[in-house]
Amino acid sequence: MKRFFVLFLIFSTTSSLLFAQTVKELESQRKKMLESISLTNKLLNETQRSTTSTINRLAIIRKNIGLRQRLIENLNQEVTVLDQTIDTLQAEHDQLQAHLTKLKQDYARLLQESQMRQNSYSELLFLFSSQSISQAYRRLRYLKEFSDYRKQQALEIIAVENKVALQQQTLTQTRNAKETLRVQKETESRRLKIEQLKANRTFYSLKGKEKNLHTQLAKQQRIANELNNKIEQLIAEEIRRAEERKREAARLAAAKQRKAATSHGVVKKQTSTVTKEPSVDLMTKEEQLVSGNFAANKGRLPWPVEKGFISGHFGIQPHPVLQHVTTNNKGIYIQTPQNADARAIFGGVVTERFSIPGSNNAIIIKHGNYRTVYANLTTIYVREGEHVSAKQKIGRIFTDNENGGKTELYLMIWKDKTPLNPELWLAR
Repeated sequence: MKRFFVLFLIFSTTSSLLFAQTVKELESQRKKMLESISLTNKLLNETQRSTTSTINRLAIIRKNIGLRQRLIENLNQEVTVLDQTIDTLQAEHDQLQAHLTKLKQDYARLLQESQMRQNSYSELLFLFSSQSISQAYRRLRYLKEFSDYRKQQALEIIAVENKVALQQQTLTQTRNAKETLRVQKETESRRLKIEQLKANRTFYSLKGKEKNLHTQLAKQQRIANELNNKIEQLIAEEIRRAEERKREAARLAAAKQRKAATSHGVVKKQTSTVTKEPSVDLMTKEEQLVSGNFAANKGRLPWPVEKGFISGHFGIQPHPVLQHVTTNNKGIYIQTPQNADARAIFGGVVTERFSIPGSNNAIIIKHGNYRTVYANLTTIYVREGEHVSAKQKIGRIFTDNENGGKTELYLMIWKDKTPLNPELWLAR
């Protein structure tokens, strides 16, 4: 019975630790989601300074709805885990209570036997009535073991009573935590319904302005195309210049080798065969190292803003209001609070600073054969040729007061002449 109880205690402790770990993970996820909701609420409050319904406001509301739905799912998971925890704790409590009852019954029997023996004869008489010294020694040892066992039983009863009290306290705390989550879930569900109604009102308000939306989209698409074309041209020109420099370096190296060979009298007669110049890697060893480090950090790169969410995804995306209308993004849009700064997502060299009418300023940072582009900036904090480090502030993001205070960074990642999806590179 005692061995079984020890195994039971080990199992209950292990299961409690597993449940605690799961609850802790879910609590951490819930905290992150609440922080994200707090951010989108702040952005939504900034857009509400304008009385006009905008696509930006609709995007933030929908983002909030998505976060709130995930939060409710998280709360459901937490409640499920707590239900399992409560069942386990209750079973452990019942087992402890049963064990405590058994201990008390055994202890009562021991006390009763001890009292009966004291009533019939004293322990001293019990010893003196021994027929031999050996028997007296055995009786003395018996009396000592009996006394020790009774003390051990008393101590075990106290220990189990403490364990029962602690288990009851944990059970009560877990039930209270479950009730708190239940109330929070109901609150979040009510808020979700309100936001869904708000999203519907905003959507139908915008739906009645389709002509203006088409005009606005055409303007935005023109600016985006000009920006993308400019970036492609600049990157292509950078690569062309790098190729020319490396080829010139290879030509000079080959000429130096021929001159050195001639001066030592080891040049053979030239034949009709044309000697090819040695092939050249377009990156220096330092650039190769930077490229390798950049690639190795895929999925772990820091965000280019301190706080924000992705408001425009990479690739072909449906328009939030207009049916059968899509946009093709070669980067991602990240919305952030007003007066926010853009940050470099990896160490590198600033190779370009430029501007496009209607899209403000942009920066290109080179990381070996990778490049990151940060667009829609006002003030720029870095110079061309400057080395920057990860998370270094590189410029202030433009705030569009005519669009409800929208503050949005356009981020691109290129490998040579190919645009990549930044979402796959940023830390989650």
